[in-house]
Amino acid sequence: MKKVFKLEDLDCANCAAKMQNAIEKLDGVKSVTISFMTQRMTLEADEERFDDVLKAAQRAIKKIEPDCTIAR
Repeated sequence: MKKVFKLEDLDCANCAAKMQNAIEKLDGVKSVTISFMTQRMTLEADEERFDDVLKAAQRAIKKIEPDCTIAR
């Protein structure tokens, strides 16, 4: 399953790259792209575990940039 999410309060391109690298390593993630310019994250993960993967992605994002959130 692939979905696109808006990222709120993403403040720097370097943080976006760090987030992408961290999320790529999560179990169940097939691919992820974070664009600082569009403030969007495209996440492809196992359909049956998508919600758990999304929660893990949010935790990874918070470790890098505490104010950044995934808008649904």
